[in-house]
Amino acid sequence: MRPAGPTALGATDPLERAALEGAPLRSTPRPSRLRAPLEVTPSKAARAAEGLGLETVGDLLEHFPRDHHDRREARTVAGLVPGEDATVIVEVKRIRVRPTRNRRLKIVEATVADETGPMKAVWFNQPWLADKLPPGTRVVLHGRPEGRNQFRVGEYEPARGASARDLHSTGLVPVYPATEGLPAVKIRELVWRVRGAERDALEPLPAALRAAERLPDRPAALAAVHFPDEESDQHGGRRRLAFDELLLAQLAVLRRRARRQSGLAAPPLAGAGPGGLAERWRREVLPFTLTGEQVAAMDRIDRDLALQRPMQRLLMGEVGSGKTVVALHAMLRAVEQDMQAALMAPTETLAEQHFATLAALMPGELVSAALLTGATPARRRSDILARLASGELRLLVGTHALIEEAVEFDRLGVVVVDEQHRFGVRQRAALDRKAGHAADGSALVPHVLHLTATPIPRTLALTAYGDLDASVLRELPAGRQPIATHVAEGERERARAYERIREELRAGRQAFVVCPLVEESELLAARAATAEYERLAKTEFRDFRVVLLHGQMPSRAKQEAMAEFAAGGADVLVATSVIEVGIDVPNATVMLVEDADRYGISQLHQLRGRVGRGEHPSLCLLFGPRESVRLAALAEHDDGFRLAEIDLELRGEGEVIGTRQHGLAQFRVARLPEDAALLERARDHAATILAADPELAEPEHALLGYALEAAYGAEALQPIPA
Repeated sequence: MRPAGPTALGATDPLERAALEGAPLRSTPRPSRLRAPLEVTPSKAARAAEGLGLETVGDLLEHFPRDHHDRREARTVAGLVPGEDATVIVEVKRIRVRPTRNRRLKIVEATVADETGPMKAVWFNQPWLADKLPPGTRVVLHGRPEGRNQFRVGEYEPARGASARDLHSTGLVPVYPATEGLPAVKIRELVWRVRGAERDALEPLPAALRAAERLPDRPAALAAVHFPDEESDQHGGRRRLAFDELLLAQLAVLRRRARRQSGLAAPPLAGAGPGGLAERWRREVLPFTLTGEQVAAMDRIDRDLALQRPMQRLLMGEVGSGKTVVALHAMLRAVEQDMQAALMAPTETLAEQHFATLAALMPGELVSAALLTGATPARRRSDILARLASGELRLLVGTHALIEEAVEFDRLGVVVVDEQHRFGVRQRAALDRKAGHAADGSALVPHVLHLTATPIPRTLALTAYGDLDASVLRELPAGRQPIATHVAEGERERARAYERIREELRAGRQAFVVCPLVEESELLAARAATAEYERLAKTEFRDFRVVLLHGQMPSRAKQEAMAEFAAGGADVLVATSVIEVGIDVPNATVMLVEDADRYGISQLHQLRGRVGRGEHPSLCLLFGPRESVRLAALAEHDDGFRLAEIDLELRGEGEVIGTRQHGLAQFRVARLPEDAALLERARDHAATILAADPELAEPEHALLGYALEAAYGAEALQPIPA
């Protein structure tokens, strides 16, 4: 079935079906043609339903073109240019099927002509055309002239005359996502056949809102986005459908935020003042001066924690900007109020690194802390759980193990979720249930600080994280060294790269070598960490100590390798991207990434951020094709926020960050960042609507409420507690 996503509230919608079956809705949507099944053969219906989620006319109208081919101007035969796609209207003079040496390949050749002269039209493996297009047939051909007076046909159809539209070959021709057995041409014919049915689509937007944004009604937008007469029609229709998606997304996140703020309570954690643990830690224990943005983020968090409304704050920032220090401040606020705090990371390696960092930064004699992962020995685990349940253990760092049923906190006040987009909605919510109860017996939830080491463009922040308050750290701590980034390829540059690394190693510094695979693969032509470790240890770095780290190693082996490298006992760490975040080795000055084009921009930026943390200038070497746009962007920019924008432009919002992890659908019409301004307007309208009618109960918002439930499920319409 087609993935869930913001859709029109047509008669195919589950809410309308519920209404027609007698479910208690505010009003019953009218019956329509949109519920009718597709008029295709059973085999094509099965392919449409299985591959594209198309079962009804309404589904078909919601299957939007991904593009339109501009075929509004037909050329003459004499005006064709070899190599340039074109459309011609010609008459068939002669046609035949020509045999070839390959019996499976059949070529149809037709002599066709218009008033400017003849040419040869060619089709491959369509022998039936000899009967379908007899001499005298006027036909519209779209394709490409090849060689001398020959035209390779891509699409064709009988000419319909001056007053009729040729579906496949003239005008703005829609190009649809297709599947095997149901090509784009067939989908185009099906949509053309049901045109007019879009008039039964329900209109969810209030008339005043449509007028304010100068939007066409939804039926007109559906018609225009499929078969526009002009580009302006197509753009207007797409803008309207994109606005619907963005508005529904903003209604969903703002209502979710309102429900959390109104319906749940957290323990208020007002600061204990200059004599409190957090303030003394900042003043007496921290070995460095905080940046202005770190101080501002801590102050904002303090204001959040002082309220009974649970904090839901996102802290995102540049690589190395000091997010962990800010997170520790929030956790110490809980500890000084005789409560507990937890930090959950997505991997054992990252959890271990966080624990090591926190242990180095916090006053150990005042704060009892422990690490809990899937690899924690049974006896150690039992001791941790007992101390946690009694309240003796104040700070716990771990992986998914923290949300297991056996893990019980005494009084959980603050939760920090690192790289939170790697956790599902249910996983993050599981920690909410561990906060316990207030004195009156009512349930409490902890204050939550979400961390991400991936800078997020505002457009994504408003969609994937629209229900969170956000703090941004762009300022790097004093002393961070520049990182020169170079794209390299070829054996000559590889030899120079190894020599450059040896220069750093001889100077007493260290290097990372990152590979995309753990083991060599017959299917993937990419370097593997295990093989590269063995090769480098015997050849290029035979005079140095080389260690290996990847996610499939036993936990103890990973800990030992990382500890040896961090302590300076190893010179080179060969690893997979398991070291992407959380690794802090100030003496490491070189990051070499093999097959760098296999990684995303943000991941490469994170890997690069593992160096440049000490007193020496650093180097990042990206081995991959020099023509790669992504690698060129890394070489040109060191601003993570600018790189995030480039990543968004290249890949789209659904791939840059896992929106399904947030319970939000990926957009099918809206395009980010192209529609950034439209998103801002949609958010403003959503806020205005909910301020006046938070339950969408007024008549002018009833259909909008149905559309919201259709797009995001019944949870999106759960009442907001008073």
